[in-house]
Formats: sequence, structure tokens, C-alpha cells
Amino acid sequence: MKNQLKTSQITMLGLMIAILLLMAYTPLGYLNIGPLAITFNVIPVAISAIVLGPAGGAVAGAVFGITSCLQCIGVGGSSAMGATLFAINPALAIIQRFVPRFLDGILLGYIFRGTRKKSKNVYLSCSVTGFFSAFLNTLFFMTMLVVLFGNSEYIQGLMGGQNVIVFICSFVGINAVCEMISSTVITGMVGAALYKARLLPGTATEGTEAVKRDAVRL
Repeated sequence: MKNQLKTSQITMLGLMIAILLLMAYTPLGYLNIGPLAITFNVIPVAISAIVLGPAGGAVAGAVFGITSCLQCIGVGGSSAMGATLFAINPALAIIQRFVPRFLDGILLGYIFRGTRKKSKNVYLSCSVTGFFSAFLNTLFFMTMLVVLFGNSEYIQGLMGGQNVIVFICSFVGINAVCEMISSTVITGMVGAALYKARLLPGTATEGTEAVKRDAVRL
């Protein structure tokens, strides 16, 4: 049973990576509104972290980060900001695009584990993980943008003399809110479905314990 569950989880990770790549290289993954695009690629990362923990989240996050880096040079879509940052400093641009997604994936695995220990409501745990997938992605992305490129003429021009916090809030704007809402709802629904299909860690054990309890009652 454990081997079957592990195989199913690895298969799910492969599926999430395939979906992530599809979304990254088609309009499905991005919705361009304002200076930053709304991305839905955080959702497969969250689901990977839910199914396979920090390791699965790290793998999916790394794939997301790589596709984001490639956009800086026009591979699989283009990012005006990414191209500009890459022209300023290629190494820092790669760090700024890759590291936030990689860290996001790792932390989501721990967030799901922590919420599952505190709550028996799997939909709530998955929804919380989905929310943080978008929130942390935005937080890490903007933090590294300011830290690594805050003194560049490009970012200084975007800031327009604003306070850093005000700049971040106004820059991400409605995009971040849309990402958080969509990621929370979709991840919660998908996670609940995976739980019913016994594809989440611990569901096989919970099912066995339930059978034992029913047997005792009989």
C-alpha cells in the first residue's frame, strides 16, 4: 500500500510539473494586467508541496523558477521587467527570478504539514497552503527585487520616490489579490479531491484506522 501511494505521489508530481510547463509556455499561466502579470503557476507548486512535502514543493518551485528565468531571454514567452533586469545584471536577475519560487515550494510543504497537525479539515489546510503559495511568491519576489535592484535607475524610476512598502503594495496591487484568491480556492478544491482519492500523505493510514474503528463497533 505504501509503495502504491508513493508511486501515485510521484506520478502526481510529474503531472503537476507537466501542467506547470504547459501553463508557463502558454497564456494559461499568466494574465497580463498592469506592470506585473498575474501568475497561476503557484498552484501546481502548492499541490506538489501538499502531495510530496517540502521536497516535492522544491522540485516544482525550481521548475517554475527556471521557466521564469528563461522568460528573461524570451524563451517560452517574454517578460519586459525580466529582460530589463537581465540586461542590468544577468546573475542577479536569475537569482531574483529563481530563488523566490524555490523557497516558496519548500516552505509550502512545511506549511501544509503544520496546518494538518493543527486542523483535521483537509480543505482548510490545502486552502491555507494555496493562499501562502501566492503570498510568499509575491513577498519573496518583491523583496529580492528591491534588495538586488533597488538602487538601479530602472527600479528607482518605478518607485518615483515612494517608500519601499508603499511601492511594493502599489506595484503588485490587484494582481497579488487575484493570485491569492484564485490559489486559495483552486488549491483547496484540488487538495480536497486528492484527499478523497487517498493521494495525500497519511490518508491511507487514516482509512485503515477508520476500518478498525468500524470493526470494533460491530
